[in-house]
Amino acid sequence: MLKKIIHTLFLPCSEATLLMEKRNAKNISPMENRKLAVHLKICKWCKAYESKLKILDEIFKMKFYQNKENIIDDIEIQDFKDKMIKKLDF
Repeated sequence: MLKKIIHTLFLPCSEATLLMEKRNAKNISPMENRKLAVHLKICKWCKAYESKLKILDEIFKMKFYQNKENIIDDIEIQDFKDKMIKKLDF
């Protein structure tokens, strides 16, 4: 019960996930960092989200640096868009 009250009043999950994303993009304030740390100690779901976010971030960084050498041309981009539209149309 106490966890739920602290969870809701102190920092809801919606704000915690936003802070995690913000922290990946740039630095967050020390107060935001403390609130997030407390939230992550009491919320197993946000803790799991944080670990998955770190993994995805590392994958995207690796792909970004690998693809700097491989320039994607406009034809490949358009082909990808067309394939995605076909999949979405069912």
